[in-house]
Amino acid sequence: MPAAAATVPAYINSLPEDRRKVLKKLRKVIKDNLPKGFKEEMNYGMPGYVVPHSRYPDGYHCDPSLPLPFLGISSRAGHVGLHHMGLYADGKLMKWFEKEYARRDIGKLDAGKSCIRFKKLDKIPYDLVGELCTKITVDQWVATYEKELRR
Repeated sequence: MPAAAATVPAYINSLPEDRRKVLKKLRKVIKDNLPKGFKEEMNYGMPGYVVPHSRYPDGYHCDPSLPLPFLGISSRAGHVGLHHMGLYADGKLMKWFEKEYARRDIGKLDAGKSCIRFKKLDKIPYDLVGELCTKITVDQWVATYEKELRR
C-alpha cells in the first residue's frame, strides 16, 4: 500500500508499474462514466469520488467534516479494490453486478460489503466497472444515503 499521498496522481504514481497501469485505467473508466457532480479527491487514503460539501453540506455522518463518500479505488497487498458504497446500500444493484460479473466468465467474484477485490489484474472487467458507474447519480446517492441513515 502506498504511503499517504496528497493527490490522486501522486497516489497512482507511487505504485509499482503493473498496479499503476491498472489504477490509471480504472480512474479513466470511472471519470468517463461517473455522472456529473461527484468530485475526485483523496478520501480515506485512496483515490475517491465523493459528493462535495457544496452539494451535500451535511457531509459524512461518521465525520461531517468529510464529504459524503461514494466510490474509491485502492491498491492493497493482494488485490486492487473497487469500493462502491452503492453496492452496499442497494441490494438490487449488488444482485445486478453479481449477475453481470458471472456472465463474463472471469472467475469467482471476490466481494465484501462494498469492496470488489480484483486479485487477477488481467481479469478486471473495465466495461462492467464503467457500466456500474452510470447506475447512480449524485442525487440518487444522497437520497439512498439519507434513507439508509434514517433506518
